This record gives sequence, C-alpha cells and structure tokens, in this order.
Amino acid sequence: QVQLVESGGGLVQAGGSLRLSCAASGLIFSINAVGWYRQPPGNQRELVATITSGGIRNYADSMKGRCTISRDNAKNTVYLQMNNLKPEDTAVYYCAADQSGRQLQRGVASYWGQGTQVTVSS
Repeated sequence: QVQLVESGGGLVQAGGSLRLSCAASGLIFSINAVGWYRQPPGNQRELVATITSGGIRNYADSMKGRCTISRDNAKNTVYLQMNNLKPEDTAVYYCAADQSGRQLQRGVASYWGQGTQVTVSS
C-alpha cells in the first residue's frame, strides 16, 4: 500500500501563487508516476500534471504554462507550483500515484490522497 498526503491548499487572490505538496509513504518503490488532479465544484475530476520516476513531465491544457510539477526523491514528495491563479482554478486538488503512467493519466490510478482545497478569489 501507498499513502499520499496533500498539503498546501488554501485561499488566495487571483494572480497569486500556491505550492501544493504530496508526501508519499509505504511501498513507494512500486510507484513509477505521480500526478495531480483537480475537481472543480460541480464538475468532473481533471488531470493537471504528472511526473514519472525518470522525471518526465506532462501537463494538461487546463494549467499549462502556469504550473510546474517537480519531485524531491529524498523526501518522497511531489510538488505542484501554481502561479497566476484564476478563480476558475478553484477546486479540490488530489495527488495520485500508480505503477503505470498511462493508468495515472487515464485517471484510474491505484492510489489517491484525500485532497486539498484551493480557493481563488476574484
């Protein structure tokens, strides 16, 4: 089993920045890809970004150019730096992980965190 714990969410004004963290524990050697999803109010969950164990990054159009995903292997933590936030970025942000990068990008990852709320005020 793998446990994922997100942190770093909160309330921010439009144009501001936040950095989300996802700390992994447990059988982390089984993970090859970690990513961030978000679920805006009343909408379906959508992919934001993923990163593989080899450092390959993939960004969805939703926040491309305004976010950066990175990882600190020594801390078993993946980060999502979000800049120039907009009210439409308001959502619960989830960390997800899987052995398969393809499964992760399809939204059927094996492991999910509990989510962290990001609210962007106008």
